[in-house]
Amino acid sequence: MLTAVDVMTRNVRSVHQDAEIKELARMFVEHKVNAMPVVDDDGALVGMVTQTDLVEQDKPLHIPTVISLFDWVIYLESPKKFIEEVRKVTARRVGEICSQDVVTCSADTPVSTVASLMVDNKVHLIPVIEDDRMVGVVARLDIIRSMGA
Repeated sequence: MLTAVDVMTRNVRSVHQDAEIKELARMFVEHKVNAMPVVDDDGALVGMVTQTDLVEQDKPLHIPTVISLFDWVIYLESPKKFIEEVRKVTARRVGEICSQDVVTCSADTPVSTVASLMVDNKVHLIPVIEDDRMVGVVARLDIIRSMGA
């Protein structure tokens, strides 16, 4: 049975959490990838950033709908979601737009389990972690390649 270590990409392109958004855009184009792990000064995984995260910066900001009833203002949508949208639209650093809730696997995770993680969590890239360090990533293309092996 194939495991993550058998199909993973070892030469991982990552981006530092303090990198500017412009630099991230350049890296996506230059390296032809649609997602990258985000790392800190020690190289530890702190998040994941995708092209979608970057594109969301250009979408118009949706102001929440409210109802004014007497002296009360009632939000019809989540104010927390609006605050998150404002944070992402105004971000200047990768660490401000990346997802910090990262789905990971270990080197000995079966490829079928990695595929399930991707589908269930709607992600395209799974970092492979060993001893609290990222040793590689499994991308959708890595799983597709393994099907022909």
